[in-house]
Amino acid sequence: MMEDTMDKSYNKTLYACFIGYIVQAIVNNFVPLLFLTFHNSYGIPMAQITLLITFNFGLQLFVDILSVPVVDRIGYRASMMIAHVCAALGFIFLTILPEMFGNAFTGLMIAVAIYAVGGGLLEVLVSPIVEACPTKNKEKAMSLLHSFYCWGHMAVVFVSTAFFYLFGIENWKIMACIWAVIPFVNLILFTKVPIYSLTDEGDKGMTITQLFHKKIFWVLMVMMVCAGASEQAVSQWASAFAETGLHVSKTIGDLAGPMLFAFLMGSARAFYGKYGERIDLDQFMIVSSILCIISYLCISLMPNPIVGFIGCALCGLSVGIMWPGVFSKAASDAKGGTAMFAFLALAGDVGCAAGPTVVGMVSGTLDNHLNMGFLAGVLFPILLLLGIYLCQIWKRKCN
Repeated sequence: MMEDTMDKSYNKTLYACFIGYIVQAIVNNFVPLLFLTFHNSYGIPMAQITLLITFNFGLQLFVDILSVPVVDRIGYRASMMIAHVCAALGFIFLTILPEMFGNAFTGLMIAVAIYAVGGGLLEVLVSPIVEACPTKNKEKAMSLLHSFYCWGHMAVVFVSTAFFYLFGIENWKIMACIWAVIPFVNLILFTKVPIYSLTDEGDKGMTITQLFHKKIFWVLMVMMVCAGASEQAVSQWASAFAETGLHVSKTIGDLAGPMLFAFLMGSARAFYGKYGERIDLDQFMIVSSILCIISYLCISLMPNPIVGFIGCALCGLSVGIMWPGVFSKAASDAKGGTAMFAFLALAGDVGCAAGPTVVGMVSGTLDNHLNMGFLAGVLFPILLLLGIYLCQIWKRKCN
C-alpha cells in the first residue's frame, strides 16, 4: 500500500513537470506569433521587434548561470513557484505594459524579461526534479518529459492560430491571458506534489570547481551544445527552406516546416519514453546521430527540394533523443547535481543560438545559398557522435 501511494505521489510530480515544459514552450513560442501585430499596432520597426526573442533567450542564458546558488539555497519547490509566477505575470504584463509606457517597446521588453526569468528557471529545474523521482527507468521519464516541450510548441501554434482565425488577431490579449492560466494552475500543483532530492541526505553534490575538473563534464557540455545546435539549425530555418524550395506561402511553410519538425521530434521522444527500457540509450543516440548527419546531407546536397524537405522531417525525428539523452547520460555518468544541470541547460541554449547562426552566416557569405549553410551545420551531429564514443571510452576506463 505504501509503495502504491509513493508511485501515485511521484507520478503527480512527473505530471507537474510535464506541464512545466509546456509552460516553457509557451514562453518561447507565443510572442513570435505576434511580431507583425506588434509592428502594426504599436508602430515598432520589425528589426527592433526581433530583439524580443534575442532578449528572451539571452536573459534565460543569464538565469541559467546565476540560478545555481539561488536554487541550492531556497530549494526546488520555492524556485519552481517563482518560475511559474514569473511566467504567468509575464503573459499578463504583455497585455498591460505596452500602453503604460510612452514607448510600447519598453513595456514589451519588461514583460518579456519577467517571463524569460521563469523560462530560464524552468529549464534549470524541471530536468533534475524528474531525474530525482524514484522511477525505474529514468531515461524513459527524461525523454517523455522533453517530448512535452514539442507538444506544447505545437499546441501554442495551433490553438493561437485557431483563436486568431475565429476571434481576430486584435483580441490577442485575451489569448495571452488564457496562456497565463496554465502556469498559474501548475503553480498550485507545485505547492502540493512531493519533490525529491538528487543527492542523498546530507550530500550537497558536486561544487562547480569539482565539476570543472571532470573531463567527462566538458565532453557532455560540448555534446549539449551540439544537441541544441543540431535541433535548432534546422528547426529555425525549416519554414524558410519550405518557402524557397517548395515555393509555398509562409503559412504553409510554417505548418509544413517547423510544425512537422516539432511533431516528429516529439514522436521520437515519446517513443523512447514508452519503450526506453528495451533500448540501449547509447545505441539509440548513435543511430539518431547518424540519421541526423544523413538528413543534413539530404537537405544540403540533394538538388530535388522535396528530398531536401524530407531531410528536414528526418532531422526532427533524429534530434528527438539528443537533448534528453545528454541529460540522462550526465545524470548517470557525471552525477553533478543542480550545478551540472544548470550548466547543461546553459550549453544547450548556447547551441540553440549557435546552430541557426552558423547556418545563416554561412548562407549569407555564400550568396544566400541556404543549402551550404546546412552543409556547415553537419559538423554538430558529427561532434555529438564523437562525444558519445568518448563517453563510452571514459566509462570503460572507470570500470
